[in-house]
Amino acid sequence: MEKFKTLQSVMMPLDKVNIDTDQILPARYLQKPRANNFGEYLFKDVRHDSNGALKPEFVLNQAQYVNAKIMLAKDNFGCGSSREHAVWAIYDAGFRAVIAPSFGDIFFNNALKNGLLPIRLSTSNVVTLFNLTQQNSASRVVIDLAAQTVLASPDFSASFEIDSFSKQCFLEGLDELGYTLSLLPQIEAFEKTLIS
Repeated sequence: MEKFKTLQSVMMPLDKVNIDTDQILPARYLQKPRANNFGEYLFKDVRHDSNGALKPEFVLNQAQYVNAKIMLAKDNFGCGSSREHAVWAIYDAGFRAVIAPSFGDIFFNNALKNGLLPIRLSTSNVVTLFNLTQQNSASRVVIDLAAQTVLASPDFSASFEIDSFSKQCFLEGLDELGYTLSLLPQIEAFEKTLIS
């Protein structure tokens, strides 16, 4: 997992509620191995027409968002099935954070475990961020994980919550296994007390 301390990027706005995991990653790609670039399949059925051509009106296909690392979404993002692959698709497409008022619970937890930072902000704060992108698609946002803030100009600042364990894992670039291995000296010392 990559370390995540601060992130500065434009936001790609997905102006729709209840985006489910089947829209994010269609079920027919679930049998692909993790080694594949799941970013190729992100919103596959939504961003292509019936002939396989990219739809220019779909936000992910627009030039100003090609290098976006922050996805901005509406309520209930990632609802639906529990597929971890949906998180992989977003991550492999280059996104490192998703900001929304609410998330599907399983998606939220899968994101935390796979290095994609899900940030819950109030609906009013998310509306403000959507307005910023509408006024200027090049508007940049700074996510400061240590301070747990989202900053944007002009004068936008919002705080977000994250549990201390997940925050530590993001800051240190550790998944759950990596975190456990980081405690190996303490584990071995404890085991020795059991033997003696």
